[in-house]
Amino acid sequence: MARVGRKRMHCNNKELHHKYKTKRRMKDLDQIQEDLKPENKARLLNQELEEDLPGLGQFYCVECSKYFVDEQARRVHRRSREHKRRLRDLKDPAYTQKEAEAAAGLTTDSRRSGAEPPMSVGPMSLLSIKQQNEQKAAFVSANKKTKMEIE
Repeated sequence: MARVGRKRMHCNNKELHHKYKTKRRMKDLDQIQEDLKPENKARLLNQELEEDLPGLGQFYCVECSKYFVDEQARRVHRRSREHKRRLRDLKDPAYTQKEAEAAAGLTTDSRRSGAEPPMSVGPMSLLSIKQQNEQKAAFVSANKKTKMEIE
């Protein structure tokens, strides 16, 4: 009698991995920052009863976009590492489309002599603020020199 080998179906099945990955997908940070605006937050915290959601949709964490079964589960979640990490990530402002285009090099400014130097994108650190101030000072001094040469 021959030994029957087992089927190893799930280890390389990309469709299954994609299915479960998208099932657990949560909102991105910029979408959550929209939800944190006062009018949206009030609407999300005071939802009507809905049978399909855990806890009938009454126990919702706006920062993590998760529903919980009861208040105790939500309280435990608020003390968790995952929730605190999400709060720390939400403190940084969301990137705008204009910042994303500038970072990719798709700027629309004409670079005329009266234009200001390009702004840095992203959250401002002390080093980036210092570099930005140095760039502005160099730009102003270069403009003064060109004005003196013209006159």
